[in-house]
Order: sequence, then C-alpha cells, then structure tokens
Amino acid sequence: MDVVSMEWRDVLVASWPVDPDVIATRLPAGLDVDTFDGRAWLSVVPFVMGDVRPFGVPASIGRTFGELNLRTYVTGDAGHGVFFFNLDANDRLGVALARLLFRLPYYRAEMRVERRGDTLDFRSHRTHSGVSDLDFDATYRPVGEPEEPAPGTFEEFLVERYRFYAAGSSRVFRGEVSHDPWRVAHADATFRTNDLFAANGFEHPNSVPHLLYSPGVDVTAEQVRVV
Repeated sequence: MDVVSMEWRDVLVASWPVDPDVIATRLPAGLDVDTFDGRAWLSVVPFVMGDVRPFGVPASIGRTFGELNLRTYVTGDAGHGVFFFNLDANDRLGVALARLLFRLPYYRAEMRVERRGDTLDFRSHRTHSGVSDLDFDATYRPVGEPEEPAPGTFEEFLVERYRFYAAGSSRVFRGEVSHDPWRVAHADATFRTNDLFAANGFEHPNSVPHLLYSPGVDVTAEQVRVV
C-alpha cells in the first residue's frame, strides 16, 4: 500500500567502481552485491525531495528539502534494488518520519541548494548528533538532453531500481517505489568536498566517477516490510 508521494528533482548520480568484495563485507545477510562488468558501484546522490506528503494529499501542502545519500546496488529476496549506507536531509520532521516509517539511515543536515540556469550548487553539513561528521560541496549540470536509458546499458543498471533495502539492528527491511522510467543525461560535476565515503567507512575511490543527471520523477512509496 502506498503511503507517501513525492518528487525527486535535479538528481545527480555520481558512481565509482569498487571491488565487489569490499561491498560484500558491508551487506547484511540476505543481500548480495549486484555488479556491472564485474564491478560493484558506490553512488553519491544529491537531489531535491519535492512536495513530500502522505499519499493522496495535495502536493501544495508537501515539504521540500535537499537530500544526499550514498548507495550501492544489490540483489535480495525480491530482486534487484539499492542499499543505502546513509541518507542526509535538511528536514527535521522528514528525517524523523523516514527513520520511523521506512527504517532508513536518515540523518539531519543543514543544506543549501541553489540553481543558476541549468547548474546546481549543492552544499550539506551534517548536524545529527552521535554519528560521523559529513560535509559535501559540489556543483553539477546536465550535458545533453535527458532520455530513457536503453535496456542493458550501465545507465539502466544505475537508475532503473524500484526497490530499496536497509539494515536495522538485526533485521533487513525492504521497500518498494513506483514512478515512470527515468530520463537521464550525462553530467558535469565538480566536487569541492565529499565526505560520504569516509563517513561510511570506505576509502575514497581513485577513479573518475560516471556522472548522470535527471530532472526527476514523481514517486510513490510503500511502507517497508521485514525481509
């Protein structure tokens, strides 16, 4: 049953290749690393959560705020999905509800998202107590016109995911989302500060990231269930 409606706007998916064994050691039982061309991937994803509200409620009363997450790609009992290591957001109520309803590792942060034409400036500073510091400062923009990724491409592997997993203290939770197919373009990005890897216990990859931009999608999400 759908419980939340929202928009995901101005999405950057910056993805670095990682040894699958590195990811495997960080996944809970029941999840396996999903690879493309034999490599696992870690993606840094800044975007705007737009008009977040209970399902069936008008968008005009929704809440809009920035979000920043680090995710990888997995297979589980129900198929392919993403696994979140962290989700930072600058909405205190949204963080509290997401932690309660979706069992996701959400953390409070102060964020500033500014648009200049087709360019986004995205800055985040984690303020959640009791967890690692995390700062992020980047600028990104699309290159070319967004279009649906072709089947079997790396772009499809990264974005066409309608399921997410998260780990609780001793359980794994799964949620489902619904939306139209993504439209993505290649992107340019400059990362001035990027603490997501260090904050989650990873070494920063030495490679150049693969960059995608999407104007976004309208999304509905179901309540999570225990795997």
